[in-house]
Amino acid sequence: MTATKHTSLLQTESPAEQKARMRKILRALRKEFPVPACALLHEDAFQLLVATILSAQCTDERVNMVTPELFARYPTPEAMADAAQEDIAGIIRSTGFFQNKSKNIKACCRSIVEEHGGEVPSTMEELTALPGVGRKTANVVLGNAFGVPGFPVDTHVKRITNLLEFTASDNPEVIERELTAIIPKKDWTDASHLFILHGRKTCIARRPRCGECVIAKWCPSERQ
Repeated sequence: MTATKHTSLLQTESPAEQKARMRKILRALRKEFPVPACALLHEDAFQLLVATILSAQCTDERVNMVTPELFARYPTPEAMADAAQEDIAGIIRSTGFFQNKSKNIKACCRSIVEEHGGEVPSTMEELTALPGVGRKTANVVLGNAFGVPGFPVDTHVKRITNLLEFTASDNPEVIERELTAIIPKKDWTDASHLFILHGRKTCIARRPRCGECVIAKWCPSERQ
């Protein structure tokens, strides 16, 4: 028997239908995760910024293991900027890519001190001008430290929104643009958290638990 070729919802859904399906999905995920929040432990924008830089190619759990010592040693951007790069690298070694990360963190903190008076900036333009800070990191800081709606696109968000056929892109900026067009701005930060939480608990990359999935009825990939 010849398999029927799957027609993507991207080809058939109208923008209004996309928005309606997204609302149902987010409503279901909110019931499962009533308090979606950033998993990176932090006390302020500075700590969140550094922790997010460290989280590249690393689990949040691992980052949370190294940041207490890092912030105890260097509690401010000024202290971090003045630290020896090799000392920062030694503390964060287990997060991977520690040489590049330590270089970026030190340079980032130097820019914060010299260009922003020691205060982490609160706009996308200023944040992405800092060394080692891209849109994902900036969105994390904006949404979780400053209450400015942002939609960080990490590997979970990219994978799940592709499976849900809200996007067919692998480009985080394209995904961000497409998803924020169908999600109310006030929900951007929470929506990103919800997809991340769902990816960690249920829609696991190599062993998805489709039978336990609360959004399976709206997922075309589950029906293939």
